[in-house]
Amino acid sequence: MASSSKSTKLYHTRSISLPCRSHPTTLRIDEELNKLKTWEASSTPTADTICDGLSGLQELYNCLDGLYNLPVTQQALSHHQHEKWINELLDGSLRLLDICGVTRDVMSQMKEHIRDVQSAMRRRKGDSSIESSIAKYTCFRKKMKKDAKKLIAALKQVDNKIEASPSPLLESDHHITSLIRVLREVNVMSISVFHTLLLFLSLPISKPMPTRRWSLVSNLLLKGAVGSEGQQENVNELGSVDIALHILSRCGMTEGDKMQSAQNSFEALEVTIEVLENGSGSLFRRLIKARASLLNIVSH
Repeated sequence: MASSSKSTKLYHTRSISLPCRSHPTTLRIDEELNKLKTWEASSTPTADTICDGLSGLQELYNCLDGLYNLPVTQQALSHHQHEKWINELLDGSLRLLDICGVTRDVMSQMKEHIRDVQSAMRRRKGDSSIESSIAKYTCFRKKMKKDAKKLIAALKQVDNKIEASPSPLLESDHHITSLIRVLREVNVMSISVFHTLLLFLSLPISKPMPTRRWSLVSNLLLKGAVGSEGQQENVNELGSVDIALHILSRCGMTEGDKMQSAQNSFEALEVTIEVLENGSGSLFRRLIKARASLLNIVSH
């Protein structure tokens, strides 16, 4: 997918030097960061890769919690609690928390619209009921696309602030210098994962294709075969629903096989959105815990 090329990534490779590298906690952080860097270099905005990124980020924050519990970390951060870069880290964590929370809420609303359409299709009490639910879904889909783009812009602001922030000139305290680099790297990885998720949610609504190509895609959908062929057309779960709805609007709501195809697409999308919502919800809780730990340390 073109939007997932490296040129659109919001991350920047940084060399880090973890404090107390022999400590099991810091070794785990190093390992998780390397895993995410590998994911980052090859990921595309698909449901599976996004879930992998969310899971990897959760593990990274689990490790970060262990780092915050190290006495040497608490002492270092507490000693430098009034430094400018501490406030920058706190501000960055708050912004990421807000972005994650809004993203989770958007997906929750999306799931409700999907269920409303499915319910209307199952009842089949009239075309008007189905059309109304589909219209509301489509309207929200457009709104979600705009919201996702705004959140991507907010991520870019956080990333630019990290890039512009100078490293602490504390050569006499290698631990705190390394620690700040690590915490910034965690924020950069968080930005990259959220960026990939938001790219998925901001996928352009599929445009009508020439009749012959629509016929091909229609046949694939009806056969439940939007697999490798769908991948070639950059069709993910959101795109599959767009295509199914377009076919349904062209053929009419009374076409049983077309209606079943649309229902199947919505079911697949509901599963995808629910998995992503759960992943972002778990990550949201870890972000809260990480921010609370940082606040507790610097407030003492």
